[in-house]
Amino acid sequence: MANHNSCLKRLRQTKTRTEHNRYYAKTMRNAVRKLRATTNKDEAVKLLPLVQKMLDKLAKTNIIHANKAANLKSSLALHVNKLA
Repeated sequence: MANHNSCLKRLRQTKTRTEHNRYYAKTMRNAVRKLRATTNKDEAVKLLPLVQKMLDKLAKTNIIHANKAANLKSSLALHVNKLA
């Protein structure tokens, strides 16, 4: 690794951004797991818009890919619609 000031700053920035992105990606995964584990239709219907909003925000800021967000939203909507 070079010892240029710009390289050292880049390492600091990358570490900070990685921690930030990892936190939000983990939060999103937990929300998706919680929604998939839900068997109550009313609770799932309340939770779905919140999870979709979270996925849209993460896709907009490139924390997750836009297609991944779309696939997750689609599969979660199917899951909620299948609940009795």
